[in-house]
Amino acid sequence: MMIQAGEFALFRDRHDAGQQLAQKLLHYKEAEKTIVIALPRGGVVVGYDISLALRLPLDVFITRKLGAPSNPELAMGALAETGYRHMNEDVIREYHVSKAEVEEEILCQESEIRRRIERYRAGGALPSLKGHNVILVDDGIATGATFYASLGALLKAEAARIVAAVPVAPPRVMAELKMLVDEVVVLHTSEWFFGIGQFYEQFPQVEDEEVVTCLEKVRRMLTPKGKLPA
Repeated sequence: MMIQAGEFALFRDRHDAGQQLAQKLLHYKEAEKTIVIALPRGGVVVGYDISLALRLPLDVFITRKLGAPSNPELAMGALAETGYRHMNEDVIREYHVSKAEVEEEILCQESEIRRRIERYRAGGALPSLKGHNVILVDDGIATGATFYASLGALLKAEAARIVAAVPVAPPRVMAELKMLVDEVVVLHTSEWFFGIGQFYEQFPQVEDEEVVTCLEKVRRMLTPKGKLPA
C-alpha cells in the first residue's frame, strides 16, 4: 500500500505543530526553572514555537540513532550526548550485530555528536538540568529510539519533572511514555503509522543553519532573567 506524503496531514509544517503543542502546554508559560529541550534537527523547529509561546528558554539535546550495519535506517539503539545509550537488543540479536559493529557505529555517532555540539552550542556543554522542569520536544516519534535515549539521559541528569511533547506518535509509544515521564502531550496517535512525514503537508529536511537560526532568535529575545519579553 503506497502512502502519499501528507495524505494524513494534520499539520501544515513543523511551526504549525509547535504552535498547536504550545496551546496544550500553556500551564508552563513563564514557569520558573523550566526549559524547552528540543531534539535536532526537526524538533528544534517545533521547540522554537513552543519556546516563544511559553516564554521559556530553548536548548538542544543531541541524540543519534545507532543504525544497524545491514540497514542504517533501522535503529539498533541510540546514543545521547551525555554518553547514555538506549539499545534495542531484539534488533541486535535478529540481525546478528557483533559487539565490534556496535562499537564502530557508536564511534561514528560520537563524532557527529561532537560536530553538532560545536555547531549548535559553539562547543559549550548543556546547562545543568538538575531540579529543572524539562519539556522534551521532537517533531514526532516513530520507533522512539532517540527519544528514549534522551529521556534516559535526562532522568540521570536529575531533572525535577520531564514532559514529553510531540505532535504525533504511535499508540504503543504513547503508552510507554506515560510510564517513563511525568506528563505526556501528544496531539495525535495513529495505528496507520508509516512515517512522521505522513502527518505533515510540508516536511522538508531541516539543515544545521535553520537549527542555529532558531536557537539564536530565542536567545536574542531572552531577558537577563531568562524570560522572553512580553
